[in-house]
Amino acid sequence: MKDLLTNYFIDRGADDKIAGMLAELAITLAIIAVCILINLILKKIVIGIVSKIAKRSKHEWDDVLLERRFVHRAVMIAPGIIFYSLSGIYENKAFAGVVERLASAYVLVVLMFVISSLLDSIDDLYRKKPVSKVRPIKGLLQIVKIAAFLVIGIVIIATLIGQSPLLLLSSIGALAAVFSFVFKDAILGFIAGIMLTSNDMLRIGDWIEMEKYGADGDVVDITLNTVKVQNWDKTYVTIPAYALVSDSFKNWRGMFASGGRRIKRAIYIDVNSVMFCTGEMIEKFKKVHYLKDYIINKEKEIEEYNLSNNIDTGQLINGRRMTNLGTFRAYLQNYISNHPGINRDMIMMVRQLAPGETGIPLEIYAFTKDTSWVNYEKVQSDIFDHIYAVAKEFGLRIYQAPSGYDLRKYAE
Repeated sequence: MKDLLTNYFIDRGADDKIAGMLAELAITLAIIAVCILINLILKKIVIGIVSKIAKRSKHEWDDVLLERRFVHRAVMIAPGIIFYSLSGIYENKAFAGVVERLASAYVLVVLMFVISSLLDSIDDLYRKKPVSKVRPIKGLLQIVKIAAFLVIGIVIIATLIGQSPLLLLSSIGALAAVFSFVFKDAILGFIAGIMLTSNDMLRIGDWIEMEKYGADGDVVDITLNTVKVQNWDKTYVTIPAYALVSDSFKNWRGMFASGGRRIKRAIYIDVNSVMFCTGEMIEKFKKVHYLKDYIINKEKEIEEYNLSNNIDTGQLINGRRMTNLGTFRAYLQNYISNHPGINRDMIMMVRQLAPGETGIPLEIYAFTKDTSWVNYEKVQSDIFDHIYAVAKEFGLRIYQAPSGYDLRKYAE
C-alpha cells in the first residue's frame, strides 16, 4: 500500500498535486455519502420487507435470523461492493487500487460478522430441539467460527498487502506450535467436548456436583472451553471443559431417569429402651393395622420353634421372643411399603446398623416416586414425622443429647 501511495504522488506533478488530492478526496467523500445513503435505504426497505415476511411466516428460522441481526449485517456488504465498483472513476490507477483493496477488506470484515450471526442462529435453532440437550453443537460451531475468522483474516491481510492468500496460508504450518500454545485451552476444551458428548457424560439440564469448583446445580451451557453451571443458590460457576474429563464429578441424571429418589436416613434408638414384648404389648400390637398379620405369624413361628426345641419359656432369657425394637422395625417396613409416595418397584428396607455412642441406628432405605426436590422432601419428612411420633407407642426412646431443658428438669 505504501508503494502504491508513493507511486501515486510521484506520477503527479508538484503543481497539481494538491488540486488532484482535493479532487479525489471530494470524489471519495461523495462515494462514501452515496454508500451511506444506499445502506440506509436498503436497511429500511429490505429489513422492513423481511420483518413483515417473518411475522407472517410460521417458521422459526426467519425470526431467529432477525434476532441475531443476520439481515442487518448482510445488507452492510452492499456499500463495500458499490465502493469497489465505483473505484474506476479515479484517474490515478494506483489510488484506485488502494480504494479497491480497502473496499475488499471492508466486505471481508462484514462477511465475518455475517458468518458469526449465521452460526449463532444455527445454534439458537438447534437448542430448541430435544436432541440439543444430548448432543450440544455450540463448541463445534465455535471451532467453525474460529477457523472462518482465521481464514478471512489471512485473506484480508493478503488483500491489503497485495499478496496471494495461498502464500500466507502456507505459512500457517510454521506457526502451528505458536497457535497450539496460544489456543491450548481451546484445543483441550474441544477434545474434552467431543469426549463428553460422544460418551454421553454430560447434557444441558443435568444436575451435577463438583466440589472442587463449587458446582452444585444444573448445566445451562456447554461451550468450546467451559461448562456453565447454575447452582441452587442461583449463582453461576464456570468449569473448564477438560476438567470434567480429567477430574471426577457426580451427575444426578441417572436418578431422574430411574424414576425414584433415594431416602437413606436413620433414627437412633436409646439402647436402654429395648425390651422383650409383654403379653399386654402383643395384644395391643395385634390391633395395629400394619402389624396384625405380622404378630399372628410371628407368634405361631416362635411357638413352634420353642415347642420343637423343648424350651422352658418360663424364663424370659430362654427361647425366642418378640422385642419392641424388632416389632417396630417390622411396623416401619410395612408402613413404608404402603406409603403412597414410595416407589414399590425399587428396593425398600428398614435395617439396623451397628450401635454407637448415640444409640442403635435404625435406617430407612427406600425410593420416592417423585424425583422433584420439593416433593421428595415432603415425602421424606412425612415418613419421619410419623416415625418420631409412633416410636413411643412401642416403648422406645429416640436418642437425643441432653439439652438445657433436660438438665433443668433433673435439677428440680
